[in-house]
Amino acid sequence: MSAERGVQNMKEFDYELPERAIGQYPADPRDSAKLLVDRGSLHEPEHLTVANLPEQLGPGDLVVINETRVIPARLPLRKVSGGAVEVLLLEPTQQGWTALVRPGRRVKNGTELRSDRDPDLQVTVGEKIGEDGQREVIVIHDGQIVMGPLDCHRLSLAGEPPLPPYIVSTGHSPERYQTIYANSPGSVAAPTAGLHLTAAVMKRFHERGVELRTVDLVVGIDTFRPVTVDNPSDHVMHSEAYKVPENTWEACQNARRVVAIGTTTARSLESAARGPLAGRTDLFLRRGMPFEVVDLLMTNFHLPRSTLLIMIDAFLGPRWRDLYSGALREGYRFLSFGDAMLLDRAST
Repeated sequence: MSAERGVQNMKEFDYELPERAIGQYPADPRDSAKLLVDRGSLHEPEHLTVANLPEQLGPGDLVVINETRVIPARLPLRKVSGGAVEVLLLEPTQQGWTALVRPGRRVKNGTELRSDRDPDLQVTVGEKIGEDGQREVIVIHDGQIVMGPLDCHRLSLAGEPPLPPYIVSTGHSPERYQTIYANSPGSVAAPTAGLHLTAAVMKRFHERGVELRTVDLVVGIDTFRPVTVDNPSDHVMHSEAYKVPENTWEACQNARRVVAIGTTTARSLESAARGPLAGRTDLFLRRGMPFEVVDLLMTNFHLPRSTLLIMIDAFLGPRWRDLYSGALREGYRFLSFGDAMLLDRAST
């Protein structure tokens, strides 16, 4: 069905998103977030909460979560002259990190930056890498080079979680931008669908005979990159590191239904279906590309004209427009701190 809809244009993935519909604060408690359950075109969507998610599943179902942990990657810094500079760490390199530096044009190679919050932190800005404005930076804390995610505890005083720019509210606890099961540090954005899960919800999965497994996908720069081409197939995805443990993959083969919590989990599983269980993936799931593993997808509501919305179109078909319109009418909150939906590929 998806392939029959023909060539895509980014105009197809535009919709009006009122500013008032953008979630500015996480649901409290987490599982009180609304959950729109899609039953297919012949049925009206059901309006539940994430606390009701276990009752939508049963024996033989497998829930897969992304256990990546967000690092304090946003560093508000200053030049020696006093000018403010923000450094957003992206990925470690052999010598340092790739980063986005703002305002990049005003920061020359070799510029040293300091933190008002942590006098032991020093960042040296290097050359541009590639064509999308990334720079190489060296991060030193207390005389030691911060080499990678496992060393990011050294950034805890100076850094903060890199909340998306559309979240303008302040005063958030850093742990509210982490899932309760976050384990493997490395991401610069949270796997936001998983923010809704609680220990009580996960306990009820077990009570209902639903298995739980993990993957690890490091959420990277594409979270911050808009699609700037007219045809989505021309968009170049930035690759991200992923790992699907063997016991997760084996459980997927034996499951009645595979339920991915979030698009990053889905991308990990679908990458494993097309290649190795671990490595780097630039998989861009879009119209006409089949999902080989994921049967159900729990996901937040995504930005217009985004790669994540294109993935939802590939998974569900054009019905996403009706679901999004209905969610806006019903007062659902959109984007990272917003509410969620549960989509069933079998209902397309």
